[in-house]
Amino acid sequence: MILESIRMAWQNIRHNKLRSFLTVLGIVIGVAAIIALISMVQGVMGAINQKFIGLGAGKLSVQVTGTALKEGLSSQDLERLEGISSVCGLSPNLSVTAPVRMNGQTVEDVTVLGKSHVYFREEAPAIKSGRALTALDASAHSRVCLIGEDTERAHFLGGSALGRTITLHGVDFTVVGVTDRSRAVDAMFLTGEDLVILPYEAMMSLLGQDSLGAVDLYLRDSAQMDAAVEETKSILRQAFNYREGAFSIINMDSLTKVLRELQAMMEALLIGIASIALLVGGIGIMNMMLVSVSERTTEIGLRKALGAEPRRIQLQFLLESMFLSLLGGLIGAVGGVLCTLLASAVIGVSCSVSFGAILLGVGFSAAVGILFGFAPARKASRLNPIEALRH
Repeated sequence: MILESIRMAWQNIRHNKLRSFLTVLGIVIGVAAIIALISMVQGVMGAINQKFIGLGAGKLSVQVTGTALKEGLSSQDLERLEGISSVCGLSPNLSVTAPVRMNGQTVEDVTVLGKSHVYFREEAPAIKSGRALTALDASAHSRVCLIGEDTERAHFLGGSALGRTITLHGVDFTVVGVTDRSRAVDAMFLTGEDLVILPYEAMMSLLGQDSLGAVDLYLRDSAQMDAAVEETKSILRQAFNYREGAFSIINMDSLTKVLRELQAMMEALLIGIASIALLVGGIGIMNMMLVSVSERTTEIGLRKALGAEPRRIQLQFLLESMFLSLLGGLIGAVGGVLCTLLASAVIGVSCSVSFGAILLGVGFSAAVGILFGFAPARKASRLNPIEALRH
């Protein structure tokens, strides 16, 4: 009985190809939208998440605004912070924009960063040539620096900058390394293409500073993040005499958690928006099935007069409705995959097709077919055969 109902339902759909296609168009658009939007959101949010991880997972960033009596962190404060059991090292953050003389010309608006050797050890920014800063550079007060790959290319005429001298605020520094632009060093601080990295002690001396306004703490294990935050807060509160607003702590792990929550919210919102198209498609299916019941009233009356059971007639119309919605779901799935691949190529972000999104879209389309096809199928099964034959 079921196989016969399936065959008859499929024949009725094939006999009205254009009307069936126009009916399922809303389902196609809805399913394609669900798959494409979820896949693109996951791809984009994944790329953003990787950027945050690149800034340092398992890292605490301390920003100090200070008080009237104490502007920033002293060397004693740094020692206490570095003494936290879960901290394996720290690196101060200094950043200014200044003119730098290199290769016989003065380059304006160069981003100059002050870092320690710990930064290069923990975050391992890509070095194109030369070496990174070392602990020996700090202890020996060496006047060395690294520059960016773009800076080397633009101001050293395509030659190597290693061993060359640059001048900042009248002080000469020897270039010992060139960073690879494929992974920009602290890109959030860059204001232009030119970059110079100095040992933070040398930079503090140049700027005449005796305290620091920002420092990154690197943890041995990100699972110890909460304990490290509490210990850091305790030390900083004592350092600034428990004044409110003297410092802030940015937890990169908590930012990635917020991003994941934001991704879930965006996916739910986009699914809700795309579901409207599915509901519109469901209404279209219901409308077509009601018209089909009216057109086939005589056929239904004849079948019932010959002994067809109401549940068999109901099953046939319900199968037609479900076939229409599944057909739309499958076409929409293909369209969603193609849209995802196209969007990935256009925006330059790797967007892998979500298998869960495909199941959700196709499953939702089948549910819509059953839900909106039930009323017409029920109406067809309850027709009076005598009145139907008079139609």
